Amino acid sequence: MESPVEAEWVNSKITDSYVKFVKQLGFNTVRLPTGWVWTHLSDPDKMKIDPLWLDRVHEVVKLCVDNGMYVVLNTHGDNGWLENNVNAANQETINAKLKAIWEQIATTMRDFDEHLIFAGTNEPVVNDAQQMAILNGYHETFIKAVRSTGGKNSYRVLVVQGPTTDPNKTYTLMNTLPKDEIPNKMMVEVHDYTPATFTLLTNGDVSWGTMVYYWGAGNHSIIEPERNATGEEESLIDTEFQRMKEKFVDKGIPVILGEYAAWRRNAINNANYLPMDLDKHNQSVEYWTKYVTKQAKANGIIPYYWEIGFMLDRANNVVKDQPMLDAILEGYNQ
Repeated sequence: MESPVEAEWVNSKITDSYVKFVKQLGFNTVRLPTGWVWTHLSDPDKMKIDPLWLDRVHEVVKLCVDNGMYVVLNTHGDNGWLENNVNAANQETINAKLKAIWEQIATTMRDFDEHLIFAGTNEPVVNDAQQMAILNGYHETFIKAVRSTGGKNSYRVLVVQGPTTDPNKTYTLMNTLPKDEIPNKMMVEVHDYTPATFTLLTNGDVSWGTMVYYWGAGNHSIIEPERNATGEEESLIDTEFQRMKEKFVDKGIPVILGEYAAWRRNAINNANYLPMDLDKHNQSVEYWTKYVTKQAKANGIIPYYWEIGFMLDRANNVVKDQPMLDAILEGYNQ
């Protein structure tokens, strides 16, 4: 739902059968990244969302809720209209757009029960206290817009994002939460791709890092030691999640891990950078997935795996990568 044209970036639109398939696999909550501003405005000057698009998103949310699933619905990257503009120069404009967008979304979705949760944005880029204050202002605009629409939105659970959704920045910079007149209805969201050289860097070495193929205890390669992780392994994941527990969970503020994933370098996904020790690499990816899932849950954080078509065939409702699915479920159920 986040691509310029629905399903353009994956192989199928969301269907009732796919929702049933996901639930049958063992999941009871989904995050629905959705675009609104980039290509779905019928009147950009007035920030009016195309009614057909609002209806379609409503349809997808209903498919999930009718199947007993919880849904986190957000305004996603959306070409960076908000997340790349957490600054004083654009503050007034962004707040006005945010208010307009969320009043429309919230009104359309107002009658869904507690199975629907709203998340204000995605990964707002914030690096200092001044930007954090502006971001909290954006969060408050989102909260007020939703609450103003009444109905079940008057008390709906809302999710606010930490700075850059980075656990370490969130621990350091998010020292106050945005104000909400309804108590105990707020969650904090972070994402985790630690280390990015292992999880995200798949197209060659870059100035800020060298690709890592092997991660975690017992998974280092003696064939290709230059591709082993160094220093950003289990203990760093532990620290990031423990910080979230200390700062929020222990104080009664729920935290969701809105995204996490590591992808295989293989002949299907990226033949140009094929690990020499492929078994160790695959073992590393599965171990990372299981470990992050397990440690998130152990620290009271709800994990949402970022599935973009590598694990599940959405068109045919088939598991493409059973070991990855097993890693998620085993990590969560341990």
